Amino acid sequence: MKTILVVDDKPNITRLLRDYLSAQGFRVVAATDGQEALYTARHKQPDLILLDIMMPEMDGYSFIRAYRKERETPIILLTARLEESDKVLGLEMGADDYVTKPFGMSELVARIRAVLRRVEQPPQTAEVLRAGALSLDAGRRLVLLADRSVDLTPSEFSLLAALMTHPGHVFSRLDLLEVLQAQFAAGVRS
Repeated sequence: MKTILVVDDKPNITRLLRDYLSAQGFRVVAATDGQEALYTARHKQPDLILLDIMMPEMDGYSFIRAYRKERETPIILLTARLEESDKVLGLEMGADDYVTKPFGMSELVARIRAVLRRVEQPPQTAEVLRAGALSLDAGRRLVLLADRSVDLTPSEFSLLAALMTHPGHVFSRLDLLEVLQAQFAAGVRS
């Protein structure tokens, strides 16, 4: 059972998330500010953190700054802020995703599961993938078709790598969007 740390200073939101996520099969622990969240995260070692940005004592950004020095636990921001700059700042600081309040519970659970799937994927063992005359060198980010270089955007490269890594697998639109989101998040951090 995966443990989720919910960090929000509003008891009604925390209670709602605890009830819904528990019903979805998650173990939920909670904190009301960043300071309490640091303590709880260190002792409960959650698999994922749902983090409000605007809180007393220590806000979400300060929590991320402090916590990322210790661990890489996935973080999804819960924010009432609608400005793109707020979202970008959170992602650049190390958040894995964000959800704008008010949010739908089904979407939130889908995002939680998507982030957990991404972090649980085993590392790819083969650096060079082949399919017929097509080869993809992940280490050098190079694609060759019949020994000719193929220029791809980073998104096209990520999608092709996902398809070649799982031959015969049928990807849904949501699966492909998750691949692109992971590629974006990795690009933001590097």
